[in-house]
Amino acid sequence: MNAPLRRLSMVVALLFSALLISSTMIQFVDAQALQNRPDNRRTLLATYARERGQILVGGSPVAKSVASKDELKWLRTYPQGKLYAHVTGFYSFTYGAGGGIEGAENSLLSGSSDKLFYRRVTDILTGRDQTGASVELTINAKAQAAAEKGLGGQRGAVVALDPSTGQVLALVSHPSYDPSVLSSHDTSSVVKAWKDLNADPTRPMVDRAIAGNLYPPGSTFKIVTSAAALESGKFTEESLLPGPAQLDLPLTSTPLPNDDRRPCGPNNKVTLKRALEISCNTAFGWLGMDLGADAFRAQAAKFGMGDRLSIPMNVTPSSVPADLNAPQLAQSAIGQYDVRVTPLQVAMIAAAVANRGVVMRPYLVKKVTSSDLEVIDEPQPEQLSQAVSAQTAAALTRMMQGVVENGTGTAAQISGVDVAGKTGTAQHQKGKPPHAWFTSFAPANDAKVAVAVVVEDGGTAGNEAAGGRVAAPIAKSVMEAVIGK
Repeated sequence: MNAPLRRLSMVVALLFSALLISSTMIQFVDAQALQNRPDNRRTLLATYARERGQILVGGSPVAKSVASKDELKWLRTYPQGKLYAHVTGFYSFTYGAGGGIEGAENSLLSGSSDKLFYRRVTDILTGRDQTGASVELTINAKAQAAAEKGLGGQRGAVVALDPSTGQVLALVSHPSYDPSVLSSHDTSSVVKAWKDLNADPTRPMVDRAIAGNLYPPGSTFKIVTSAAALESGKFTEESLLPGPAQLDLPLTSTPLPNDDRRPCGPNNKVTLKRALEISCNTAFGWLGMDLGADAFRAQAAKFGMGDRLSIPMNVTPSSVPADLNAPQLAQSAIGQYDVRVTPLQVAMIAAAVANRGVVMRPYLVKKVTSSDLEVIDEPQPEQLSQAVSAQTAAALTRMMQGVVENGTGTAAQISGVDVAGKTGTAQHQKGKPPHAWFTSFAPANDAKVAVAVVVEDGGTAGNEAAGGRVAAPIAKSVMEAVIGK
């Protein structure tokens, strides 16, 4: 055989080898992943042949399948649509399972999970109709409704947690959307709805509670700075701090001012407790620089900043920037510069204080059951970290009670109930109103609920927005819903 033929035969052999390897990869190595893709139409056709499991809140379905007369046999419906959209997500023949529990627990709901293998075998042998598993959520229906009503037409998010377990009691993101427009069997209307939703500049399909473009936390982050100060052993809640009208910063000619341009106390001094009550920027800017960047970042990390969480939807990690110089550290200590958080993270910080310093891993699924109510999975509370000591948590609780009783958070007061909280007003873009924040827990000494609220661009208050005015009343209504006031 001459040289050209030998080279040609080698090329052909290599091509056949590549084809063999590729087909082997597809048929054996990648087969399961390809089959489980939510947009795999063959898989979708197979799953539409059986009833999809329900998503339940308090025993009532917020997502269920009803029989249809077309070839798909089942139509996915969402009885309370927009109220639970970011909790349920959507299930569409055109676009698959996306967002929320529909996406995160698709294999259980569709019945294809390995956890349901023996159930599928039994169904086949007995001739019983195959169905997916039902997923019961930790959501408190009254708290969810209160969060929805409180936000109204404003953009933002509300998260409520049970501090002792980490259960998610409310998760609302605004604006919302109706998942039913994507579950229709009318392909043309689904495609139009999909394009309209994705073209909407307000991004209604983004879950602002756990993802999207994260927010600067503003003065709610002073809880973290206070925790770092108390944990350092150098400060108590009665320690005097500098609190001038504006704080001169090194490396820059731009000072850090208080919102009202006034000193925080007589002789430009203020206690740590009072500084938190009135949200004194200069005191906390000084405190951040005194503690140092390492201690500040370490304390934030203990509260869960930077952790990759799944509730089971993936949560975008919150972050504190690295390599902070002194002015950046002062700004970060008051929740500005490049500190970015999810509302879930802020709720976790408040919940940790309420729970004697222990951060519980947040979770949304209470129980998974088969069609005959056999429990397939039942997640248990899990400790994520010890953010601060019980003594520090007690001091922070007293300080946060002062915020609600005598400081910037009086709008969150509940008659007959001690409430601990912290306001925040976060500058985020030049020329735009600030975001309004409030985080809290109640009852202060035996907390049943911790809440975080953010209202984008000050909501209806615009440039006049402040966390205590705009966000605190929303948090109050959610707390009242949980504790029964």
